[in-house]
Amino acid sequence: MASQRERTDAALNIVVKWRAHFAGWQLGTRLKGEPESDAVRDHRETTILLRVEVSALAQLLMAKGVFTHDEFLAQLETEARELCTAYEAKWPGVRAHEDGLTYDKRALPWMKGWRP
Repeated sequence: MASQRERTDAALNIVVKWRAHFAGWQLGTRLKGEPESDAVRDHRETTILLRVEVSALAQLLMAKGVFTHDEFLAQLETEARELCTAYEAKWPGVRAHEDGLTYDKRALPWMKGWRP
């Protein structure tokens, strides 16, 4: 019978296979070894693993009574609002809303070098 480590590694190795799907969705079909695609695959793998790890940690903490589900949701709300505020400070002229992002004239100077 496989150990917990072996079963965990197998499950993680399977879930990160989605990195190729997401890279293809973002960039179109690309071969391994193509630098832009490899970078997106690496980033997607990190994001997938981070989501699994944070979800596992939150579930364990709630199961052990460290905090409740509602407390967790309230903290998620706080963190999301604070991150939006930080992004708005870093990128003057951009605001996030339910319908997407809005840009005002303060964004023009730092957007000059962006690709069309």
